[in-house]
Amino acid sequence: MKYKYVFGPVLSGRLGRSLGLDLTSAPICTMDCLYCEVGRTAVLTTERKAYVPAKAILDELAHWQEHVGLPLDAVTLGGSGEPLLNTEFGEVIRGARRIMPSVPVAVLTNASLLVEPEVRRELGQADIVLPSLDSLVDEEFAAVNRPAPGVTPQAVAEALLAFRSEFAGRIFLEVLLVAGVNDSEENLRRLKAFVPQLRPDRVDVVTMTRPGAYTEARAVPRESLERWRRELCADITEAVGQSSSALSANLLTKQEIQEIVQNSVRRRPQTVAQLAQATGLSAESVREALDILSRTGGVRTIAAPAGESGSEQASAQDGPYYSAGRR
Repeated sequence: MKYKYVFGPVLSGRLGRSLGLDLTSAPICTMDCLYCEVGRTAVLTTERKAYVPAKAILDELAHWQEHVGLPLDAVTLGGSGEPLLNTEFGEVIRGARRIMPSVPVAVLTNASLLVEPEVRRELGQADIVLPSLDSLVDEEFAAVNRPAPGVTPQAVAEALLAFRSEFAGRIFLEVLLVAGVNDSEENLRRLKAFVPQLRPDRVDVVTMTRPGAYTEARAVPRESLERWRRELCADITEAVGQSSSALSANLLTKQEIQEIVQNSVRRRPQTVAQLAQATGLSAESVREALDILSRTGGVRTIAAPAGESGSEQASAQDGPYYSAGRR
């Protein structure tokens, strides 16, 4: 079965082996970030509605669990746009927990909608929340995140603090730096003051690792990235997952293996080694699937992403990156 709303699993530096759930099914977001790997936002909005019915997402998740059932470290609400725009995201969290009771539920968010108490209450059901906050300087926030009208860094910061006071789970804060845009000393100073107030369980300072939505988005130099990490006491992103069981290709048809591989590269370009680690398949099975998918147009090779760092960096011997389909 080809899934529309379930993708992956992919290997996440913060979550381990993570299965994604797409709650908007299109680039619908409260921001149009320079660096977004999904591409430019098609609908810039703060209007919340059921962009994808929770039942459709959960039906696919139940099918995936029954027919694929790879070991996972997390099931993650994210995808093409801002997941909290979907008014049924709380139902998705509850349903994911019913279907996969032993798997933590994580939510990726730009935190812009946490200004609404109802959103904070629903999000409080998650195990892990991964908000981003790239700048607390008005001009930089506008330049790097290109938000919908009314979204300000001060409002986002205050909403995050309110959520922290209400939330019993873990918060993994991410700051993504774009060279010449939000890597200023003033932003660093403000974030250094904010992070101790938020008390996140971890902080990740990262930069461009793959082509973003806009060509002007460039990675910051390594020395700048390392300095920001030191100043913000940030974690060096590395794979943290505990799942190590490999899935035997003998239990799957070739078509099923191809679908697993193709689903995994739908949202993130990966090498053979990264795909094998993310999916639990052998490298040989992954290569065979990629060979067939390359010939049929199901995947394509792309240039190595600029600025890769930490454990997500692939060495030259790992071979090319694979992405879904042809452009």
